[in-house]
Amino acid sequence: MARVITDVSTAAAALQRGELVAFATETVYGLGGVALWPETVAQIFEVKGRPTFDPLIVHVPDLEAARKLVTDFPPLAARLAREFWPGPLTLVLPKAEQIPDLVTSGLPSIAVRIPSHPLALRLLREVGLPIAAPSANLFGRVSPTTAAHVQGQLGDRIEWILDGGPCEVGVESTVLNITETGPPTLLRPGGVPLEAIEAIVGPVRRPAVTPLEETQTSIAPQLAPGCLPQHYAPLTPISVLDLSVAPLRGRLGALAFQHCPHAERYFSVEILSPHGNLAQAAAELFAAIRRLDAKGLDGIVTELFPEQGLGRAINDRLRRAAHRESTPID
Repeated sequence: MARVITDVSTAAAALQRGELVAFATETVYGLGGVALWPETVAQIFEVKGRPTFDPLIVHVPDLEAARKLVTDFPPLAARLAREFWPGPLTLVLPKAEQIPDLVTSGLPSIAVRIPSHPLALRLLREVGLPIAAPSANLFGRVSPTTAAHVQGQLGDRIEWILDGGPCEVGVESTVLNITETGPPTLLRPGGVPLEAIEAIVGPVRRPAVTPLEETQTSIAPQLAPGCLPQHYAPLTPISVLDLSVAPLRGRLGALAFQHCPHAERYFSVEILSPHGNLAQAAAELFAAIRRLDAKGLDGIVTELFPEQGLGRAINDRLRRAAHRESTPID
């Protein structure tokens, strides 16, 4: 089983030897390996069971290190970096030649961010190399927000977990594409609310077609991680429904925002924020799904959250968790 440690120097030395280390960020735990070494990057894909058409986010400790990974860092990117880095924002920019194609799924762009978790920043500074780090879970499953979550899914596949406590944000970073002229394009909602971004740079474009509107799964390279139709899914089937309608039958669990009508009709209920705080709900989301998933339920029923702020990221994760190839989302 993986060793759970708190010593940054031990984790940094392991990364410098080409090993993988799961580590805490403010969003979720990442499975890290040196991004410049193709063999190490290949291990990340193998351990997660991740398809190579799904690119990785590269983590760096500061703006100078970020600039070394790209061929162009336009003024728009600089404005966003000044406002939101370190933090849960990923920028997609033209990649430098030194970045292996495996990291970017063969695309000419790279996804990069500076995390704000103090332990992650110390680790990145001590390693002195860019670290590719998708979420530290099996591909398509619920993202980990504690070291125990990582141990439960990857403990027999990796050697090191750097424990930084529970993740404060609890959902992955927001991803913006800055490779095109004009406004940035939102590729994935996440830890930085869209409203906060638009307050700095003005209107943000959305893709004309989202993965959830596609009728078939594409194996073409994705511009950003976490954009496939089915993702963030527990083993127990999830349905997005109206919780005000009482369930008819079955051993079901409910995932609700502030309260759950007909709570007595469910075997287990998770309330993410009784006071209606979307930041608290986001931080609790994946842990609550994991608790329900562990109860041997026939299914999990969830509602959609307010489509604003972090609610947009929560809804994105719930829709993807609920998606099945041949079954439409309710």
